[in-house]
Amino acid sequence: MSEPRVLIADSMSSLATDEFRERGIEVVQSAKLSPQELMDTIGDYDGLAVRSATRVTAELLDKTRRLKVVGRAGIGVDNIDVAACTARGVVVMNTPFGNAITTAEHAFAMMLSLARHIPQANTSTQAGKWEKSRFTGIELTGKLLGIIGAGNIGSIVAGKAIGYGLHVQAYDPFLTAERADKMGIRKVELDTLLSTSDIVSLHVPKTPETSNIISASALNSMKPGSLLINCARGGLVDEIALKAALESGHLRGAALDVFEQEPARDNPLFGLPNIICTPHLGAATTEAQEKVAAQIAEQMSEYLLHDAITNALNAPNLSAEEARQLRPFLQLAQRLGSFVGQLTTDPIRTLTITYAGDARKLNTEPLTTQVIVSVLEQHHTSVNTVNARELARQCSIDVVDAFNDGHDEYQYRMTVEVETESMRRHISGTLIRNRPRVIDVKGIALESELGQHMLYITNEDKPGVIGMLGTTASDNGINIANLHLGRRDEGGSAIALLEVDGPVTQDHLDRFRALPSVIDVKYLHFNPLERGV
Repeated sequence: MSEPRVLIADSMSSLATDEFRERGIEVVQSAKLSPQELMDTIGDYDGLAVRSATRVTAELLDKTRRLKVVGRAGIGVDNIDVAACTARGVVVMNTPFGNAITTAEHAFAMMLSLARHIPQANTSTQAGKWEKSRFTGIELTGKLLGIIGAGNIGSIVAGKAIGYGLHVQAYDPFLTAERADKMGIRKVELDTLLSTSDIVSLHVPKTPETSNIISASALNSMKPGSLLINCARGGLVDEIALKAALESGHLRGAALDVFEQEPARDNPLFGLPNIICTPHLGAATTEAQEKVAAQIAEQMSEYLLHDAITNALNAPNLSAEEARQLRPFLQLAQRLGSFVGQLTTDPIRTLTITYAGDARKLNTEPLTTQVIVSVLEQHHTSVNTVNARELARQCSIDVVDAFNDGHDEYQYRMTVEVETESMRRHISGTLIRNRPRVIDVKGIALESELGQHMLYITNEDKPGVIGMLGTTASDNGINIANLHLGRRDEGGSAIALLEVDGPVTQDHLDRFRALPSVIDVKYLHFNPLERGV
């Protein structure tokens, strides 16, 4: 397999190229490609690293042949069509922590600048004026700061504000009362925050829920004479309504680092005396740019080389160490899912994965995802761990994770069950000497490895069946490598799993089905186990 290739399509610290090359990944940095040039060349790359300039669209993704990961050196992914990436099985990663401190510091600098009119006073003074009374400010100490979004950046702003003598309250649906107490802040509803805060600072991503969160109505409900700061994302604030609130004096001032349309070369807010605007500088420090460049290169490299997923927006996170530890369990999940998927031809309504024994302690999200992939790939092309859950949703398959807390005779047990309109089928497996082993098929106990070529036979438990199977295999040049049997009870339903040396034709299957007491025969094909597993 050739070494992975990565294209860096935006200006980025040289630490990124250094990191890729140190890990043996071929990297090309070309920040001046036109959209058409990017589409012409993207097909040759496994990874695409961007900042905010390059737009990763569905049209661009249509030109990819081997792309596996898109990495954003920063937080916001407004320039990346995440849904289109997911549909094509491309992981999207960002670096949510690399520029958190820098952005928080910028928000706090904006707060100080607003309180003391620093940009306006600087311009006036350098123009030869001395307007002390014009630029009388306010103290921050003792004021109430309302933070909308108490995640990575919001929590840093809160800590700095408390150290500066402000009181802090926050609105965040995901903030628990316990964490708020630990942070030394008060958790409130949005209406309360807006009506009581002296300063409101935004620290949320732009989503359908947060788009225009500071609407005309929200602005009207804000405390008269308060300050508004947005160093998060453009589109969170109704800019026309904000202009009206500033012009009327309802708000004392506002500071924006982000805008609905960027680059913001023309904006209705420009020129107002009580606003401060900066050109999306939240992450624009040397330290932050170096951190996010090195971090995204490391994350992309770990994925391309070791299947490790960190800070992904559309796939379960999986560290390199977890990937190594889970590898045999992922092989088990793959085989169980493939087994069930190959036997199920009707539309699946419910797919349940049950973990028992020590399997309950594992990071089960990647295992469940692997089961979904292995079930769906029997009937759908281009399914992988990135788009599997979305494809299952589109197919109206209800995926259920279950955990059995009772005692189990095996240290690890995974059970995969599918339910269709007409039937329910399950299969259980475990690891023995770190290799996948089937231990139960539809309630019938047996132990069998699943080789590359298998015959799954259901039959009546009668004398002579096994002999007839062996004779038929021999007469048709089929060599049986292993044979495993199980039955529900004496004389009742029985199954046999035969590992054979090669593929079995439809004609051969028909000859097995014609045998007395044989109910059905299925040929199953499994991918070879990875070496060392």
